[in-house]
Amino acid sequence: MTRADWIRLLILSILWGGSFFFVEVALTGLPALTIVWVRVALAAVILAGLLWATGVPFPGRGLWPALLVMGFLNNAVPFTLFVFAQGQITGALASVLNATTPLFTVLVAHVATADERITGTKAAGLGLGFAGVVVMLAAEGLGGEVVAMLACLLAALSYGVASVWGRRFRARGVAPLVTAFGQVASSSLLLLPVWLWVDAPWTMGWPGLRPVAAMVGLAGVSTVLAYVLYFRLLASAGATNLSLVTFLIPVSATAMGWAVLGERLLLQDVAGFALILAGLMAIDGRMVRWLAGR
Repeated sequence: MTRADWIRLLILSILWGGSFFFVEVALTGLPALTIVWVRVALAAVILAGLLWATGVPFPGRGLWPALLVMGFLNNAVPFTLFVFAQGQITGALASVLNATTPLFTVLVAHVATADERITGTKAAGLGLGFAGVVVMLAAEGLGGEVVAMLACLLAALSYGVASVWGRRFRARGVAPLVTAFGQVASSSLLLLPVWLWVDAPWTMGWPGLRPVAAMVGLAGVSTVLAYVLYFRLLASAGATNLSLVTFLIPVSATAMGWAVLGERLLLQDVAGFALILAGLMAIDGRMVRWLAGR
């Protein structure tokens, strides 16, 4: 990768790591489903404006069924699970559990595709990664925190399924911004009736400036800007190099949580993340190839 690509990768990790920070702040004044729906709805409006301004055509009628599935798997389910989980655990811990997404992606791709099979190195990486999850869960009781951690893992699984499902859009030559708009627009439509029923937004008062500012950051910075940067980096650096962002998101999320909110990771969480990181490095393969070549 070029120096510019490395800079973009670092910025992307900060943008996505910032989503956990923004959720923590938004939760001080807004209910969970409101946070999720406003995030995707506002992102859809901004992305629609970008499509219109750049002259990129909106999704055709035949594309919307697949986009509805993508919005459900990549936005509605994981966004909701992570926000509810962060009512019980810190954003730093949620970001560490989010780092298991590539582990689930490898498993889903092995089952659902013919060209991404689990190799011996990937199997070792999976073993290390899930050992890290066990270390983190073993120190908890059966209370709200372990339920929240399991919700984060389920969200990571949903991201993994979405990664495999999303391959069809590239194969059909769909512009990346069209996919991004279609999935957030779809998820906002899917979540709208649930949000209206559960949160009854017409009964809500003014949440305060900080939660509102956090929502603007969550939608505009950690969703729209992150998607634009993600697809630009995907084009210039490739999917394999882009996967390195997974290693950096927990670092940026933990740093922001520590600096602003006073969050800390417990020792078992750090140990678990170390195992997850080792597993991700094994799956990525570059470190293994470098050591073998020495």
